[in-house]
Amino acid sequence: MGSLRRDLFNLPNGITAIRIAMIPVILAFTYYEGRVNSFVAGGLFAVTGATDFLDGWVARRTGTVTVVGKFLDPLADKLIVMSILIMLVHLGRVPAWLVILILAREFTVTGLRTMAMSDGIVITAGQEGKYKTSIQIAAISFLLLHYKYRVDFLAFEVDVDANVVGTWLLYLSVAFSLWSAWVYIRDFFGAVYAPAGKGSEEGEAGRAGERQGP
Repeated sequence: MGSLRRDLFNLPNGITAIRIAMIPVILAFTYYEGRVNSFVAGGLFAVTGATDFLDGWVARRTGTVTVVGKFLDPLADKLIVMSILIMLVHLGRVPAWLVILILAREFTVTGLRTMAMSDGIVITAGQEGKYKTSIQIAAISFLLLHYKYRVDFLAFEVDVDANVVGTWLLYLSVAFSLWSAWVYIRDFFGAVYAPAGKGSEEGEAGRAGERQGP
């Protein structure tokens, strides 16, 4: 019981819990549309998304990497992104088919990751998955900002339509999402159906990674 308490109540899991707790706050500001509320929602999401690395970094620095933390960290990432995207579909800012495609990708990769782990194989994050995550956070932040904003570039001023910028960035993130999914599927079948001996070596190499692919 003491071990479970230590696994649950530590600083990294506390950071993850705060990130999850921000979901209804961001959703509330998003639902009640207005320039101020949209600006607050975009800012809160940007901070929440940008601190994605923080809980894992703190866990490694303080030696508090736990099974519970490994479960909560990726869960928090998916809950934050998916809940906001569903709200954006409801508000008509994002096409439903695009969110379905993103959901299908996440379920597919998560299912393959679970199957690989059951065989003792861990497939680590690829660079394309990290690009996807960064662009996706930027895209959703702009979609939450939603309105046109006049931006001063010192030499000139321009009106920036946050919703248009966010939409194009989301399309770009989907391209990286599908690319990373293809790489993950390729690596999965390469590891699971590798010749005898090679699969176990790849599994050991995978375990050396600090975090699974996004």
